[in-house]
Amino acid sequence: MPRNLKKEPVRSDGKRSYWLLKTEPAEWSWDDQLRSDGGVSRWDGVRNRQAQKNLKSMKCGDHCFFYHSGRERRVIGVVEVVRTWYSTTDDRGDDWEGVVDVRTVAEIGRAVDLRDIRAEAEMMKDFALLRQPRLSVVPVPERVWDRICEMGGGFGGEDNEGEDKKEVLSGK
Repeated sequence: MPRNLKKEPVRSDGKRSYWLLKTEPAEWSWDDQLRSDGGVSRWDGVRNRQAQKNLKSMKCGDHCFFYHSGRERRVIGVVEVVRTWYSTTDDRGDDWEGVVDVRTVAEIGRAVDLRDIRAEAEMMKDFALLRQPRLSVVPVPERVWDRICEMGGGFGGEDNEGEDKKEVLSGK
């Protein structure tokens, strides 16, 4: 029976948080995400304890940049958390190994390369992608989120009330 994704808990304050999820394109690419069942996939393979802590902090409705690491090093799309952290362990009881489910929202208008993010040093000074470059799941401050969306020409998505809107911050 399909899981009803609308019944997942959301933030009690109604505010959306933002994240960046890194993936090696050879392991899971944006194209793989687009081909996933209904655009929904399990975000797994995260072993670092800090990255797992970040996964556990995610709530349904949070948006995440989909970031190709490795040679590409760029933000390519946006996904939304549709199922909060859940354990994937067996009877060993190792509670830290878990995943979240994400759904495709849209591709960024223009991919935003890491070198372009670094070029915005003052704006990005508190962005964990630059401070902890090996961490695969990092929070994104709202002002950094807005700036990267602007740099990428926006994306097609939904606002907090669920009404369709074009997230274009370039003034069009």
